[in-house]
Amino acid sequence: MIRVIVMDDEPLALINLEKKLKEFNSIEVIKSFTTTKDLLAEGPSLDFQVAFLDVEMPDMNGLEIARLLKEWNKNIFIVFVTAYRDYAVQAFEIHSIDYLLKPISKARLETTINRIQELLHLENKSTPIQIRNKPALTIQCFGGFVVLHNNKVVHWRTLKTKELFAFLFSNLNSQVPRDSIIDALWANTEFKKARVQLHTTVSYLRTTLSALGYSEVIQYTNGCYILQLEAFQCDVHDLEHILNAKAETGKLDVEMAESLIQNYQGEYMASLDYPWITSKANFMNNKFTLLLHDLVEHYTAIHDVKKREQILLLTIEHNPYSDKTIQQLIKHYLEVDNRASAVKVYNTFKSTLLADLNILPKQETTELFNTISVENFKL
Repeated sequence: MIRVIVMDDEPLALINLEKKLKEFNSIEVIKSFTTTKDLLAEGPSLDFQVAFLDVEMPDMNGLEIARLLKEWNKNIFIVFVTAYRDYAVQAFEIHSIDYLLKPISKARLETTINRIQELLHLENKSTPIQIRNKPALTIQCFGGFVVLHNNKVVHWRTLKTKELFAFLFSNLNSQVPRDSIIDALWANTEFKKARVQLHTTVSYLRTTLSALGYSEVIQYTNGCYILQLEAFQCDVHDLEHILNAKAETGKLDVEMAESLIQNYQGEYMASLDYPWITSKANFMNNKFTLLLHDLVEHYTAIHDVKKREQILLLTIEHNPYSDKTIQQLIKHYLEVDNRASAVKVYNTFKSTLLADLNILPKQETTELFNTISVENFKL
């Protein structure tokens, strides 16, 4: 049975809603309230899962009451009941699961109850035992945007739900103004319609994350949304950790860097047609290039020419227009006495620049190429 409380300052409306709820065998109405005073006196001692709240109340409106109930128990589901549409957007911002307009039909109420049952079923699923020290949530940003939970791909209710999570995750732990999200994800949609679509999508996202055990990770305050996640693994965060640690200590975590390279799938959120990605993608791709340069330096220092070649080739694949990397690879091939490969690298690079950018290699690169005939060239 789903334990429910109902609150409405109009006795007839309260009786009518109670009557309709009791027609469902899965619902148990444990208490009804017509005043905030009674709710404050008895509410904290009641064991209930869902609150049906009228928005228009004297003393304290339903939105304020919902916030109070969430303070008592963050897992309580809120359903707003009102004769007005004007509160719909605010209702979704308070994590309500539905918004019912009076008069309420049995069919519409049944939809709400089915939604509650689905959410409770997801909440009650036992959480699989996690491998020690391995977070259940894994987020891959390089090569696309894939979210795994206990090694299973997370499926999103809509494409916009996935995009919203990607956007908030790219701004993790930062407050993002609601209107900035609308501008990024619904730039070509009329503002009022976009606002409703945003709040619907936020509701879908909260439901998905809650089912994974991540409830209350999306907060809305002062006109801003913020995503706060803990205990997850992410390739982008691993990259930043490696680079930050090297900046602080001067030492490269080679094992962690090699693991990141081994699992590298491509550029930041590659193949996703999200207009807002470009700036962030350039930033993260440049950071990945820095890691590659650090590895080249490391392998050069320990004279591991095989791994150095692999990283240089990956660096060129990552950025095919870099004179610096081409120079390093030419020097590498000269050092290992592979002049044929050095010539091929230069000619391919020159052809690529002409075809794609209509420019020639830098003078230093050309001068280096011209030294290939000089014997005993050293790195």
